[in-house]
Amino acid sequence: MSIKRILVVDDSKTELMFMTDLLQKNGFSVKTAENAEDAFRRLAEEKPDLILMDVVMPGQNGFQLTRAITRDPLYADVPIIMCTSKNQETDRVWGMRQGARDYITKPVAADELMAKIKALG
Repeated sequence: MSIKRILVVDDSKTELMFMTDLLQKNGFSVKTAENAEDAFRRLAEEKPDLILMDVVMPGQNGFQLTRAITRDPLYADVPIIMCTSKNQETDRVWGMRQGARDYITKPVAADELMAKIKALG
């Protein structure tokens, strides 16, 4: 599967701008969401090829949202990379248990993120 459309879910405007800029410079089409409600609205509008998911957000956190998306038959095939400041091994393991395909910690290194996206595509 070729990854072209990416949904970035993060409650930080700074992080959304940084990720959008980085991904667009690398040729991806980017949509953003600031919370779980936004994310599901974006999913319904256009199914992405990949979701980059923050963990710490108001309301439903990234772990819960990842679990909800990966258990939904409509979106279960969309890979999710957790993209978070939570850098403990237990967080990584928990994220993967919720259905994430990969896990990257902030601050995000552009080359590491691109390598992870390429590995999924």
